[in-house]
Formats: sequence, structure tokens, C-alpha cells
Amino acid sequence: MRDNSIGAWPAASKKTKSNSLLAEFLSRLLREKPLGTLGAVIVLILLLTGIFASVLAPYGMNEIHLEDRLKPPSAQYMLGTDDLGRDLLTRIIYGARISMYVGLGASTLLTAVATIVGIASGFLGGTTDMMIQRLVDAWMCFPSLVIYLMVMALLGPGLTQVILVLGIVTGVHISRVVRGAIIGIKENIYLEAAKVIGCSNWRILGRHILPNVMPVIIIIFTTQFGYMIIAEATLSFLGLGIPPPTPSWGGMLSGPGRQYMHLAPWIALWPGLALAIVVYAVNMLGDAVRDILDPRLRGGLARYGGVKVRKPKKREQDQ
Repeated sequence: MRDNSIGAWPAASKKTKSNSLLAEFLSRLLREKPLGTLGAVIVLILLLTGIFASVLAPYGMNEIHLEDRLKPPSAQYMLGTDDLGRDLLTRIIYGARISMYVGLGASTLLTAVATIVGIASGFLGGTTDMMIQRLVDAWMCFPSLVIYLMVMALLGPGLTQVILVLGIVTGVHISRVVRGAIIGIKENIYLEAAKVIGCSNWRILGRHILPNVMPVIIIIFTTQFGYMIIAEATLSFLGLGIPPPTPSWGGMLSGPGRQYMHLAPWIALWPGLALAIVVYAVNMLGDAVRDILDPRLRGGLARYGGVKVRKPKKREQDQ
């Protein structure tokens, strides 16, 4: 009976420890980062809007009312209509779903690619590191937008293609951040001790490398979320992103928004404003998460080498 109770203590302690870190993160976000908190609220609204778009939208996604073409904002159409009489509020709500898909999907994919390439390069080192980094150097010689356009021209427009292209291309660029963090962790003595006692590479990666690199991975995900939304809007604006009639904020700016900008400016105003607000909110949230989690900053909740970087007390600062 005693053995069972003792065996349960570490799991309970680990759970309590993770809960306390999460609570401390949320507490610091609310107390120290008001803009980050506002960004988190806006991102949450974006996610809920995308999930419940079919419930929130007053009309169908591509419901056409030709008799109400280019109507300004009114009680019937709160944000006006486009050149085909489609309700702009409805299309912006469904466009939030597209932005959510692209932001989450592409950010997750690029984080996975950056982590895999960074681990393969930074952890293995030697000839493998040199070969991978020369390939990354060659990849980075071309601007990201040029690669986006080339690959999208070959694959054709579509949501899946956009997520794949943005995630893979950007992930290779960001892999150097993960590689640098891993090289810094490899200098710790406990990794040498783990190798001496016979730990396999997989165990070292799972128990020592990944937990210490996780804050960097989280920061990459949050900071790249907004960039992925902007990149999708850019591709849609150029006609290589989400094909019509699927509503995309970038596509709405490119098609009727650009064509009828002087006659009906609200067609370009509302999707542009929605895009600006969401990207600003995501960037503010990403900056707040970086400031709180980055172990290189004073007061970061994260750890490098198992050592918590704590904020010095007032007495220590005075000294």
C-alpha cells in the first residue's frame, strides 16, 4: 500500500508543477502584458468566429442578391455588399475561418519542419550539420515570396497547397533558430553525462533536448502565425492563393475590392481592416509569449539546461 502511494507522488507533483507554470504564465500575461492579453482575446474571437461561422453569418457564404449590388452599409447589410450583391459581413466571417485554417495549419507545419531540420542539423553536427546548412543557405538565397509564387504556379491555387507551401518553405528558413538553441543546450555537462551512462540518442532528445527547446518552438509558432495569414492574403491578392468563390480577405481585396475601390470603398475597407486587426493582435500575443517564455530574457518562465531563469528580487537589484 505504501509503495502504491509513493509511486503516485511524482505524477501528482509533475501535474501540479505544470499547472503552476501555466497559472504563472497566464497571471503574468494579464498583469504585465495588456496588449498581449488584448491580442489573445482577439485571436480567441477569430477562432470562435471561424468555428461558428455558419451560425454567426446572416446569409450564405456565396448567396447572391443581384438587385442589391454595391449597396453601402445599412440595416439589412451591416457592412454593405460587393459587386454580386453578396453580404460583406458574411464573407468576412467565413474569411476568418480561412485565416484560422491557414494560420494554424501553416504555423504547425512550419514549426514541425523547423524542429526536424534544426534537430537533424544541431544535434547530429559534423558533416550532417554542414551539408544541411549549405542546403539551407542555398534555400535562403531566394526571397520567400519568390519561392511561394513559383511553387504555387506549379501546384495551382487551393487551401491545401497554400498551407503546404507556406509551412515547408518558411519552416526551412526558421530551422536555424532551433539549431542555434540546440547547439547552446549541447554545451551542458548533463548531456555528456547522459551519453557516458549509455543513454540512446532518442532518449537524450526526448528527455533533455526537446523539453529545453520547447519554449523556442512555442515562440516560433506564435510569432509566425500572423505572418502566415499575411502570406496567404498576399498569394490570394496575386491570384495564386485561395480560388474564388471561397471568401479570403486577400482575395476580397484583390478582386472586387481593387476593381470598385473608388465606387464602393467599403468592399476593400472591411477585409483590409479585419486583416490588419487580426495580424496586429497575433503579433502582440506573439511578442508577449516571447517575453514571458524566452529563457534569455530576465524573468523568463522557460529553462535552458534545467535551470530556471528567475526574475531577481528587489534586494538583489539594489545590490
